[in-house]
Amino acid sequence: MIRLLFQGDSITDAGRDKRNYHDMGKGYPKFAAAQIREALPDAEIEMINLGISGNRTDQLFDRLYPDAIELAPDVISVLIGINDIWHRFSASRIETTLAQTETNYRAILERIRTQTNAKIVMLQPFLLDCEKNQHLRPGLDELLPIIQRLADEYADLYIPLDELLAKAMQTQPEPCYYSADGVHPNQNGAAFIGEQYAKAILPLLKDVLQ
Repeated sequence: MIRLLFQGDSITDAGRDKRNYHDMGKGYPKFAAAQIREALPDAEIEMINLGISGNRTDQLFDRLYPDAIELAPDVISVLIGINDIWHRFSASRIETTLAQTETNYRAILERIRTQTNAKIVMLQPFLLDCEKNQHLRPGLDELLPIIQRLADEYADLYIPLDELLAKAMQTQPEPCYYSADGVHPNQNGAAFIGEQYAKAILPLLKDVLQ
């Protein structure tokens, strides 16, 4: 059996039942899990979702031991970073700088690398094309090269969601097709991300299962 852990913020959390970490919620992990099980029907894969809505990189680091390391996952996938930007503009005005975000994210990845045997899957933070929250785009564009450098250094698999979604949005049938606020995917967006995730991770899972 292999253990696959989904970790991140609200995009991963997506209303999951906090009493049951096997509940995938309503977001991309639900769609990814279904497609993985369909593609690998005979594989024993335990899937765990421990995303927490609102989390920034520092908060994920703070809970990394009980919510990742202690679970000894074989594969851990991380989607985090948009809240480091978003909360600069929220009522709390938490001013996480790019340098702090990089330090936090690097510390997360370093602990996973040194304290587990897990394969690391990194998902690129993204912003969809709704008018709402487009003020986050300049900050995200500054963050994405940092995420890419960290992925080059630490990730066994990197999924460029911002790029994949930008391409998909060129042919979407209507504005805000994938999200009502540009940050949180609706069911169309979650299904698209889940499909891209499953397609990307299946070769890695097959290698781990061997």
